[in-house]
Amino acid sequence: MHRRDVLRTLGTAAVGAAATPDWVASLTALAQHGAHAGAAQTAAAATDWKPKILTAHQNETVIVLTELIIPTTDTPGAKDTLVNRFIDGVLAEAPAPDRDSFIRGLTWIDERSQALFKKEFAAASADDQTSLLTQLSAAGNPEKEAPIGRDFFDAIKSMTINGYYTTEIGLRRELGDSGQLFQAVSQGCDHPDHQG
Repeated sequence: MHRRDVLRTLGTAAVGAAATPDWVASLTALAQHGAHAGAAQTAAAATDWKPKILTAHQNETVIVLTELIIPTTDTPGAKDTLVNRFIDGVLAEAPAPDRDSFIRGLTWIDERSQALFKKEFAAASADDQTSLLTQLSAAGNPEKEAPIGRDFFDAIKSMTINGYYTTEIGLRRELGDSGQLFQAVSQGCDHPDHQG
C-alpha cells in the first residue's frame, strides 16, 4: 500500500470515530481551515520562527511524533516540511480549553514513555516510540491506554496530515498535484450517447 493511502486511512480514522471528543474535533477543524489558508507554507517560510505555544521540549516532542506519523521515505517527511510549526500555529488559534487538552496529551505521552521505557518520549528508542504509538492506535484499546493519550494521538495525526499535505512537498511531490486550479482544456463528455 502506498504511503498516501495509509495516511488517508489514518486521517479518516482520526476524525471519523463516533466518540471523538470535542477538543479533537475542534483542533482537526482548525487544522483543516489552516491547511486551506496556507498556514503550513507561511509557517515553513519564516526564518526567525519561534513557537508561540509550545515550549522547546514540547516542540521537539511534536517534531518526533510528526516524523513517526509521516516519516522521510523517498520524499521528505513531516520533520523536513516543518509540520511542527503548523501545529504550533493551529494551537495558537485554538480556544484555550482545546489547546490545554492537547498540551495535557503531550505531557501524558512523556509520562507514559517514562513509565514504560524510563525515558521521555523524544529520548526513547525508535522501537519504543513506535510501540507506544501502536498501543495508542490499537482497535479496542487492548492495553487500556488512558483516553487522553488515545485522543491526543488522534488529534496530532489529523493535524500532521493536514499540515503535511498543504506543503509544497506534500501536495506536489507526494500527491502529484500540479497546483493548477483549473483545466487548461475542457475535454467535454466522451460518452457515445452524448455525441452528435
